[in-house]
Amino acid sequence: MQQFTVPQFIDVEDKIFGPITSRQFVIMLTSFVIIGACYKLFDFSLFLTMAIVIFFMGGVVAFLKINGMPFHFFVLNFLQTSKRPFLRVWNNATGQETLSPEKEIKIVEEAPKTQSKMWSSSRLTELSLIVDTQGAYRGENGPQNKMSKIKSELDIKI
Repeated sequence: MQQFTVPQFIDVEDKIFGPITSRQFVIMLTSFVIIGACYKLFDFSLFLTMAIVIFFMGGVVAFLKINGMPFHFFVLNFLQTSKRPFLRVWNNATGQETLSPEKEIKIVEEAPKTQSKMWSSSRLTELSLIVDTQGAYRGENGPQNKMSKIKSELDIKI
């Protein structure tokens, strides 16, 4: 049988530059591109303000983890929960039928069960031998032995 290696730690991201993962690298690269665009579009004081804010936000999105999940997953889960706060997965609504103490209980009588035939230990031993030999041994009461008994009786009578 061919053996395969089972991948482990599939939730751990691959590191590309030291401790930086590919997701973190792409997020920081995007924030630097946006900062470069701000340098071309705005004057220096507005650029400096925007650069600090964008760099801070990029760092938060890239490196911050809340409860072991990346920040952008946390924000998406928060927005989804805020969008549908009344979504209930488990509803413990009880109706009148479960609260009424006067509910009738029907008792169903079952027919008495017949006990299965008890096998003797010698019969169980014989059956286990038949199973172990995959039917090569038919047992003392098997069809081959009955036929041989009949043949022997016929031979005696003739």
